[in-house]
Amino acid sequence: MTKTINEGVYTFMNSGGMLVPFVYDGWRAETLASKETAYFCTVLSTSPIYDIKGPDAARFLSSICVNDFTTAKPGGIRHAVCCNEKGQITADGVVMTLAEDHFRTYWIMPVVDYEASKTTMNITGENMMMKEFFLQIAGPKSLEIIEQAAKQDIHGLKFAKHMMIRIAGVDVRILRLGMAGTLAYELHGDMEKFEEVYKALWDIGVTYGAKKMGNQAYVMNHTEGGFPNLNMHYPLPWYEDPGLAAYLEKHPMEGFWNWNRHLVGSCGDDLEVRFRTPYDVGWGNLVNFNHEFPGKKALLKIAENPPMDVVTLEWNADDVGEIFASQFRGREVEPYDEIGENPVDIYFNLNVSGGFIYHQDYVMLGDEKIGVSAVRARSAYYRKMISLGFVKKEYAKPGTELSVLWGRPGTPQYKVRVTVARTPYVDSEFVNNKFIDVEEIPHY
Repeated sequence: MTKTINEGVYTFMNSGGMLVPFVYDGWRAETLASKETAYFCTVLSTSPIYDIKGPDAARFLSSICVNDFTTAKPGGIRHAVCCNEKGQITADGVVMTLAEDHFRTYWIMPVVDYEASKTTMNITGENMMMKEFFLQIAGPKSLEIIEQAAKQDIHGLKFAKHMMIRIAGVDVRILRLGMAGTLAYELHGDMEKFEEVYKALWDIGVTYGAKKMGNQAYVMNHTEGGFPNLNMHYPLPWYEDPGLAAYLEKHPMEGFWNWNRHLVGSCGDDLEVRFRTPYDVGWGNLVNFNHEFPGKKALLKIAENPPMDVVTLEWNADDVGEIFASQFRGREVEPYDEIGENPVDIYFNLNVSGGFIYHQDYVMLGDEKIGVSAVRARSAYYRKMISLGFVKKEYAKPGTELSVLWGRPGTPQYKVRVTVARTPYVDSEFVNNKFIDVEEIPHY
């Protein structure tokens, strides 16, 4: 749906029964903002947020994740990954350590609540969804904007650390983290105070040429930044687990992303080929075998010789043009699946029918299937078509020439030539958030 307001025409998408901004000024302007000025992104304010408190909080999280949380310290975060007994990812997200016995989790619902409902450990769980706002500000001007709004110097905040500040008289937690491959921050606070905080930041942001970012451009940044995104680059095997499936029958809205999955692309109806392990997506370093967790046995075996790796695939421009041109060769010629209308393979308009849409295509070496490609996206900055590929390790070397099979089974298909490129695709012109020396940026 669209809504006209005094700042433009906004398009919204259905996200788990809630409307979130899909596009503001267009995907080009929104994606370029992370490299030229800054973007403001609110789409994650609908994030599943869940608190774990109690004497056994760290031990509980360790028992359901591949990570060990017993050494986590307040002020830091961990990238949490949950798996099933096959070693396939069932959830991944960020966990903030607020206190030694208090953790705030993002995007590991519903798995965390399901496991909390079964445990005998001394913990309590609380669903915090829609109680906390979640604002991302990313780009070279992000620190200056935030400092001016907070009237405070926060240069000392290190990557993956968080602290409390005040904006417009409101307590706000700031975390130095982002998925755009540039300087980026997250701001979290009381949802009821969001408008005051946002206005204070935006009034300053516009003076720097900042842009508002919708969900479409947000997902495109994940592909360019080399960050596989759950529910986008891969679905999650929730309903394949009898216990979790039974839980979701009682909590149907929690299963939105993986209920009634619409499977498109040349992978067709094959669900198993779409599921991923931590090693497939480049997160093998997060797996800690010093404790028991679901999938440990399977991951121990996979870790001996991980078969897959994540790469960026750069698509051949002439082949992309051939697919696009097929739309205009007359009624006597059946065209290939549309490739020009959407700048990214994320479809929002069908969500109203229930469920979410996953587009994945086979990656080929000749006639051999050696992996899958997901979330093809147009890079406005590099003027290339790219996607993330999960391919057999022996073909993951940059410069390797492969192909992506474009087109659903039963329709005309086309092998698009692709080349394994750098991952992340953001090149050396930009410094990753982790390594940016903020001392080069003016202090408040």
